[in-house]
Amino acid sequence: MADVTIAGLIEGGKATGGAPFGPALGPLGVNINSIITEINEKTKAFEGIKIPVKVIVNSETKQFKVEIGAPPTSALILREIGVQLGAKIKGEIVGNITLEQAKKIAVSKDTSIYGKDMATKVNQILGTCKSMGVTCEGEDPRAVIAKIKSGEVKLK
Repeated sequence: MADVTIAGLIEGGKATGGAPFGPALGPLGVNINSIITEINEKTKAFEGIKIPVKVIVNSETKQFKVEIGAPPTSALILREIGVQLGAKIKGEIVGNITLEQAKKIAVSKDTSIYGKDMATKVNQILGTCKSMGVTCEGEDPRAVIAKIKSGEVKLK
């Protein structure tokens, strides 16, 4: 028999032996508590955010591997600015993010965001900010993106 993959969305640091993992792992004869502990350890930095998690179990050896996906960029932005939802109507501003916060998000999404350098990655974060009604440094994110592209604002 081959590897069995179980996937689910869990809140960071709050996996339990219940759904989605417990019922699926039980029949495989693995130590569910060890798996849940590892998931919670790997996701504790994303408390309050739903994270995609995959558990891959070799059904013969009972060895397992836990893979944590990247949380949505929008969820990370909302956490940084301390609000629950983005703008509901066009033109609404729900919060402000600093360039350092945008950079922090870009670093945390490094494996799932495209771009050859930090400026390109931060620009993607700022693009998401624009669609959510979040300003950057008190300005429209498009203006900040233009400053980064022109070299007026430097990111390292």
